[in-house]
Amino acid sequence: MASERAIMTVLCMVYRDGEILLQDRVAENLPGVTFPGGHVERGESFIEAVKREMREETGLAIANPRLCGVKQSQSADGERYVALLFKTAEFSGDLSSSAEGTMRWIRREDVDSYPLVPDFHELLAVFDSDELQEFMYRTGEDGSTWFELH
Repeated sequence: MASERAIMTVLCMVYRDGEILLQDRVAENLPGVTFPGGHVERGESFIEAVKREMREETGLAIANPRLCGVKQSQSADGERYVALLFKTAEFSGDLSSSAEGTMRWIRREDVDSYPLVPDFHELLAVFDSDELQEFMYRTGEDGSTWFELH
């Protein structure tokens, strides 16, 4: 079996006292409230990438991010799109937003009052679970798509 090209990204759930830090994205292709993150740069470790992305998108310096899952799908070009999911409650600095979107602390019980990205609750389930580790989109021969949580 041949290997495939992969696009590596990171997402991070920063949390405190019943709140999670979420980004109201401005991207036209996937608008809505979700977790901040971005691409892993060439030669960068995954930990370095998640720390850099959080600093760039939130203004916060995170510490001790813990890998807690993986989200993956196939891109339109046939590449595997992989998002490594990290979480941490350790951070310092002043919250700020970026060109990617507005950052805000949102109480967990209030998340449904925001326009969420379509797979937000499934993603949150992986972040929160000790049993779930993988969120994978599948595409059928007829072009239909669905996801599986493992």
